[in-house]
Amino acid sequence: MGLFTVTQARAELARLRPVLDELVVMRADAAELAAAMAPGGTPTPLGGLPEWKAAAARLDELMSEVQRTGADLKSLAPLLVDFPSDLDGVPVLLCWLEGEVELGWYHRVDLGFAGRRRLP
Repeated sequence: MGLFTVTQARAELARLRPVLDELVVMRADAAELAAAMAPGGTPTPLGGLPEWKAAAARLDELMSEVQRTGADLKSLAPLLVDFPSDLDGVPVLLCWLEGEVELGWYHRVDLGFAGRRRLP
């Protein structure tokens, strides 16, 4: 996949929001089901092993859907999505973190999340 402009990345993020919202729900369901199945775990009304397997499969589908856009799902908890881009000739990743209202950050590819800055 190619590079995203800021406008393209924001549009793709908007299109992905329902997928990302479902990822958050499935992540929580899978965690609750896994905890319930652990020795001494508290039962959950969500179910057991079959429901955990279904949640894990759906998580895989949703993560693949994000990756197919050309974006990079860097983290599941919290969700962290990077969009490859270029700012003034410098390779960057436009960076969205779960809880943020919009795509408003970037970091140089070589610096990673620690080098995160607000978009100009």
